[in-house]
Amino acid sequence: MQATPVKYTRLDLAVGTFVLAGLAALVFLAVKIGGGALVAVDTTTVRARFTNLGGLAPGASVLIAGVAVGQVEKVELDERYAAIATLRVRRDLKLPADTFAAIRSSGLIGDKNITLSPGSDDKLLQPNELITDTESAVDLESLISRFAFGGVKDKADAK
Repeated sequence: MQATPVKYTRLDLAVGTFVLAGLAALVFLAVKIGGGALVAVDTTTVRARFTNLGGLAPGASVLIAGVAVGQVEKVELDERYAAIATLRVRRDLKLPADTFAAIRSSGLIGDKNITLSPGSDDKLLQPNELITDTESAVDLESLISRFAFGGVKDKADAK
């Protein structure tokens, strides 16, 4: 008994192509939402010490001049109870040793990120090296309460 060859119509091919394109789009979105990258980027880690992370969490963006160059990999406390953020950044950046790191928000109540400002030192940050020149997150609640209850005025009068 001989099997009859299956004939595909143009409609079958169009439906198959549409289904494959839909699956590819779903995979792409899942990777992007999950914080992954479709193309592997060579990265390295550096660490930054802050007194207050202000809600910064792993997965937050690391920016230079507004351009995403990495992500916060983890946050932890050191032996002096300062917050240490481990940053995974592109290896090709060649960050100077005097790089400045600041925690910023996109908008008034937007997502937190770490903004790096490369310095001018000839010496470069080595993998896993600690950035100590940092600016912690602004605690908006305490700033507003100090302003509302006169703490800001008292400090201004003292100067």
